[in-house]
Amino acid sequence: MAPRKQRSAQSFVDRHDLWTGEQRRAALAVDKAIKRHKLELIRFSFVDQHGTLRGKTLVASEASRAMRSGVTMTTTLLAKDTSHRTVFPVFTAGGGLGIPEMQGAGDFIMVADPATFRVLPWAANTGWMLCDIVFGNGRPVPLSTRQLYRDVLSRLSAAGFDTMAGLEVEFQLFKIDDPKLSPADLTWPPEPPAVSHTTHGFQYLTESRFDQVEPILDELRQTVAALGMPLRSLEVELGPSQYEFTFAPETGLAPADTMVLFRSAMKQAARRHGYLVSFMCRPNFPHAFSNGWHLHQSLLDRKTKANAFMSRDDKHPLSPLGRAYLGGLLANARAAAAFATPTLNGYKRYHGINSMAPIQAIWARDNRGVMVRVMGGPGDPATHVENRIGEPLANPYLYMASQIHAGLDGIARKLDPGPSADAPYDKSSAEPLPKSLGEALDALRGNACFRSGFGEGFVDYFIAIKAAEIARSRAEGKDQGGDPSVVTAWEHREYFDLA
Repeated sequence: MAPRKQRSAQSFVDRHDLWTGEQRRAALAVDKAIKRHKLELIRFSFVDQHGTLRGKTLVASEASRAMRSGVTMTTTLLAKDTSHRTVFPVFTAGGGLGIPEMQGAGDFIMVADPATFRVLPWAANTGWMLCDIVFGNGRPVPLSTRQLYRDVLSRLSAAGFDTMAGLEVEFQLFKIDDPKLSPADLTWPPEPPAVSHTTHGFQYLTESRFDQVEPILDELRQTVAALGMPLRSLEVELGPSQYEFTFAPETGLAPADTMVLFRSAMKQAARRHGYLVSFMCRPNFPHAFSNGWHLHQSLLDRKTKANAFMSRDDKHPLSPLGRAYLGGLLANARAAAAFATPTLNGYKRYHGINSMAPIQAIWARDNRGVMVRVMGGPGDPATHVENRIGEPLANPYLYMASQIHAGLDGIARKLDPGPSADAPYDKSSAEPLPKSLGEALDALRGNACFRSGFGEGFVDYFIAIKAAEIARSRAEGKDQGGDPSVVTAWEHREYFDLA
């Protein structure tokens, strides 16, 4: 479908006042950059409910107008599960969601955020922009996860704070042996590519293993650097073909936008060299190790720019505000797991003992077995908390927004996180983390913090989509059941090459 045509001299963006002054200035810079770099194609993308980028590619001569007039997309994209099946009855009243604009599989509009413009280093003469989504009447789409994150940032700002977050992301990198493009393999979802390993594994952080894969890792590093992401380190993890990239902390929308672009860029750049990057938590391979996404976070005082988590009391590693925020993370941990670990496969991490994956909603100072690790201490301006609950396939906007909602809940209720847990795998009175996606959804269903923060409608929508995913796994996954720590063939098809 072509970009929307202007109905008057005033653009869609102007009619509905959808850009800030900074975005308007950025749009003019994009116009010049397209000409300067002699770009031929511009990709317009938005992030769906699963954190997947979807969009359209326009020829460069249409890009300037499309930035201001918007690009149409079908609303059914917001009704799909991770297999791209439509979950809701879109041809009934309100599109099955009680949203009039979604009835009949109508359109919504992608509105570019010009500040996100990039020239893609792996695709010749191609630019890219991240978009927000609104309906034709200018109303923000209530299911837009980027907007939901922006909403909680506004709430945080009104309380006098900014958020700062750093990313620590594990993934696996494989050599593609067979892309599985024969007609017999094109089931729904299709058979994932057949792959071989890039390292033997079990040699954690060894220089020789890093050197073996340096040529392809350096291609990926150069891709990330060319896109302006704040990459800090490239590491060889313990499992076969397992790696980790870490990023310096950023404020506001930036860290979530970075995670979205990072995942997409890694998969696309690797594929062009015959490799597959998988962000699935634990692939269905012998001896595979689970991948996690650890989220480092703190709050900054908007007036002083000082770290609001830094303690000035030798008895506590966090300030009173930081302790209350931590208390909120723990109190809402079971429900927050649905956003931090939104796939059935992700819960395979929570079954190991002494695995450096959390199993209880507890915290400790510099202890890798707990859910929340407190880093820093009294007088340290870099003091922050590291939540180790997430998986790399989580929607960044929902994961990060859920953390802020939970933290603000803790601050409002002055919650005490209790003492540091020095033995994270011992049985204690702490709440266990959910052992399945269904268990996490049950916790979310009755959670007042997230129903208030995200809105009743969005929480019910999210639960319905994930519940449909669970139901399909039971209906289609003949190997489902048995040991809950075993990865099934259904999970591997569903998540191994999920974009």
